[in-house]
Amino acid sequence: MSTYDWVALSAMGMIGVILLVMLLQYIKLRDLWEGFSRCREASRWARIFESENRELRRTLHAERKRVQELQRTLSLHVEKANAR
Repeated sequence: MSTYDWVALSAMGMIGVILLVMLLQYIKLRDLWEGFSRCREASRWARIFESENRELRRTLHAERKRVQELQRTLSLHVEKANAR
């Protein structure tokens, strides 16, 4: 083998190593991107659940006020009925 052949073979070997490293980096980056996607989706669902939670708390608060008002009205009617 001549010197030119050794240089060509070395260059092809280096290209093979570079391609292998690029493949490994691609696999690692793909895993990171998938993790980021899952995190982003989980964050989106967390915002949706938090919004629903706030809405349910407001509704519960309104219902409690309504129940208190109805209880107050009922107690006034009962007092009026007992007074007769």
